[in-house]
Formats: sequence, structure tokens, C-alpha cells
Amino acid sequence: MWALRAAVRPGLRLSRVCRGRPAPRAAAPSCHTRALAAVGHRGPGNLEGPWGGGRGLRADGGRSRPGDDKEELEDADENAEEELLRGEPLLPAGTQRVCLVHPDVKWGPGKPQMTRAEWQVAEATALVHTLDGWSVVQTMIVSTKTPDRKLIFGKGNFEHLTEKIRGSPDITCVFLNVERMAVPTKKELEAAWGVEVFDRFTIVLHIFRCNARTKEARLQLALAEIPLHRSNLRRDVAHLYRGVGCRYVMGSGESFMQVQQRLLREKEAKIRKALDRLRKKRQLLRRQRTRREFPVISVVGYTNCGKTTLIKALTGDAAIQPRDQLFATLDVTAHAGTLPSRMTVLYVDTIGFLSQLPHGLIESFSATLEDVAHSDLILHVRDVSHPEAELQKCSVLSTLRGLQLPAPLLDSMLEVHNKVDLVPGYSPTEPNVVPVSALRGHGLQELKAQLDAAVLKATGRQILTLRVRLAGAQLSWLYKEATVQEVDVIPEDGAAYVRLIISNSAYGKFQKLFPG
Repeated sequence: MWALRAAVRPGLRLSRVCRGRPAPRAAAPSCHTRALAAVGHRGPGNLEGPWGGGRGLRADGGRSRPGDDKEELEDADENAEEELLRGEPLLPAGTQRVCLVHPDVKWGPGKPQMTRAEWQVAEATALVHTLDGWSVVQTMIVSTKTPDRKLIFGKGNFEHLTEKIRGSPDITCVFLNVERMAVPTKKELEAAWGVEVFDRFTIVLHIFRCNARTKEARLQLALAEIPLHRSNLRRDVAHLYRGVGCRYVMGSGESFMQVQQRLLREKEAKIRKALDRLRKKRQLLRRQRTRREFPVISVVGYTNCGKTTLIKALTGDAAIQPRDQLFATLDVTAHAGTLPSRMTVLYVDTIGFLSQLPHGLIESFSATLEDVAHSDLILHVRDVSHPEAELQKCSVLSTLRGLQLPAPLLDSMLEVHNKVDLVPGYSPTEPNVVPVSALRGHGLQELKAQLDAAVLKATGRQILTLRVRLAGAQLSWLYKEATVQEVDVIPEDGAAYVRLIISNSAYGKFQKLFPG
């Protein structure tokens, strides 16, 4: 009976394993106190239970304090969600010597747009090198006219490829640089080549899982893994049938396949419910930011273009620790900074983009990218030292358009050319572009000035000089609700001229509170 129960749920009890180490917890950011109060103290990845507190009896018979029941129910909710986040490793542990195989589609509908084989191979190599202990020992670019067929390559090229892989004992696995392999394709290739074969989806998903810090990112990844479990279900159940005489679970009237499918549907529903709670919390925090009127700048760009390094340079936040690897940032975080006008803004660090990012991951992380749609300004960071910087730009813009962002937001987007220190004598050819080196600090003052002007225009803020009475509460109110730049006191009049930046709504409140 115990063996039967274990057989019913293979692969669904997921352990939180990533290279044999537990997922690290997010470090608490340190930014401007007033600005960070607008995004909450617990961070975007923490969940709160939906129940209210109350009085009742504790398990030991004592009278509980207000909130005890709430804490216990929240703990139960947290434990249930931790069960959803447990996952088996998607890739084998230890050192792996990878043969990178890239199908070069020469023509037809399967040919990728705006990419070249050499760039795609370099990007795939970078993905492999992101994994601990993994290295590329051979790279093969193989032409194909039949990318949609079961074996992907033509007969001649496939036989030649099989001979080379079989004849290289140092190869421990193959990375086939396609978005997704069908289960029959994976099975046939592994049988022919004698090693495990992984696609782009599995590699990227594993990297995402290793870098996810907050519960929201980990839940999104668990959601993205559901189609992977579903596609592997038939193979796993077929293997299970070999040792079982009956295909039905005793007394249930369901086959093993039906049980597995039902468990996957239930798990997917629970994950979506947990993500919906987080989405509502994020909407609440967004409304709080709007009420407090902090301008929000979403920093976007291709993966590893230097977004996090630039935010650290603009804010001076020592708690930010950039990493030189793909997809180092998966969790949306907000960091407060001050512009030359003394206006406080929030920089939102977002997930990096990638060409041909698997669709399942785009769908899972679409909720996270909602923050971009609700920002006041988009800052597009580009790595101009990359040989395919233009293709990366096209990939980012294509993804942004797919998010159906408001047209004024896209039109006002500010472009930053980063890593100019790696390109001697670099000078941008496009207009309205700011060249910087976030690492070296070059061009930051010019960028802040551009941000100042762009935020004022995007948010409709005004630069005004107001005459206020020193005896009343006018000046203290302006310091609280606006950005005061300069105060010129006239003692004999008991007044002052105040130069400030103020939003239209705040100025309307000021006129109502202090008429005349």
C-alpha cells in the first residue's frame, strides 16, 4: 500500500533544491525611509494570510491573545505554500561537460527573426556557464530544413551528429538550443546519443530557480514548471505501468494518469491563488506609492546589461549587490534615489529580457512586469559593448510592445548606453541618448539631469515660487508634500519665497488648505 501511494505522486512533491543548496533569502534593502514606506516593510515577496485575528483558546487551554489565531492560520498558509515550492532538480548535479548543438534554420517558418547563429550560440554558451560546474566542451552549428520534425535534423546531418557525440567520451550531456523539445523528441535523441539532452526552456528555468529569492518569484517558477510536468506525465506513467498489473488506483475509479493530471490541476490552482493574493498586495502597495506621489522609474534591459549596477550608482545604496551573470535579478525591487532637483524617485529593478525567452516563463512573469505599465518613466539600459547590441534592443522593444504598455509611456522612454568604458572613443549616433559607465561612474550627472526633466514632464509636476507666511503651517506642509528647492526668508514681512516642485494634485490641496 505504501509503495502504491508513493507511485501515485511521482514528481509532485517538489523539494526546494538548487545545486544542493537551499534558496537564499532576500536581503532587506536600505533606501530612503519615507520612500520605502510606500513599498512596504516586508518586501514584495512576503505573503500575508487572508484571515483576521480574534480571541480563542490555545492548544494548551490558555486564552489566546488578539492575533494569535491569525498568526497560526498564516503559518498554516505559509506551510501549505512551501509545499508548492518544493521541486526536484531540473538538471543533474555535479560537473557537466556539455556539447552545445544549435540547429541553424536556413529558411521556412521555423527560422528565428532578428538573430544570427553566432549570437545565439554565444548566448547559449553564457547560459551554460551560468550553471555551477558546467562547461561547453564542443559546439556544433548544424543546418536543418526540418526543425519541426521529430529528430529536428535531416538524416545525413543527424547521422553525422550522432557519430561525433557518440565518439566523444568527454561529453556528459547535450544542450540542444531550441525553445522546447517534445517528449518523444527528447526520448529519441537521448536513445541515439547515449546522454541526457536538455532544451532552452529547461536550462533557463533552472537558472531562474537558482536566482529566485522572493516567494512570488518562486511561485511564478512553480507555475512555469507545470507544463513541463504535464508533458513528462505520459512518459512517467508509462514507466510506472510496467511494474503494475492494474492501471487503476484501488477504490478510486481513476487511472494513474487521471490521478496525476488531477493533482497537477489542483497544484496549478493553488499556485495561481497564492499569486493572486500577492498580486492584490502589490496593487495595494502601488496605490500607496501613487497616494504619496513618488515618481516611479522602471529600469528595463537585456539580461546582464548592467541595470542593477546602474541603480546602485544612481541611488548610492550599498545593500545592492550586482552579479555578473544572466538573470541575476528575478525579483522586482524598488530603490529610492534623489535627483538634482531634490525630488525623490523610486527605481524599480526588473527581470532581464532574453531573445526567444520561453513563452511559459513570459506568461508566468507577466504579473511581475505589471509594475512597468504603472511606472511614470521607462529607462532602457543597453550594453553597447555587446557585439549584438542592436539585436538585443530589438528583442527588448518587441517584448515591451507585447506587454501592451500605454503609448505615451513607450514614447517617453529614455535610452541609456551603458559600459561605454569598454568601447574606447564611443559616441552615440542616436539622438536623446545618454552614454554612461555605471561601474566607473561616467555620465551619471548628465543622466540624472535628463531623468529630472523627463520625470517632471511625465508626471505633470510644476516648478513654482510661492510666497508663504512663516507663522502658519504652510512651509512645513510644503516640505512634507512637495520638493522644496530653495527658501528666501523676508524677516520684516514674516514671510518667505519658496521655490519648489509640486504636483498638480498637491498644489490643489495647498490652495484649498491655505486660500489667499
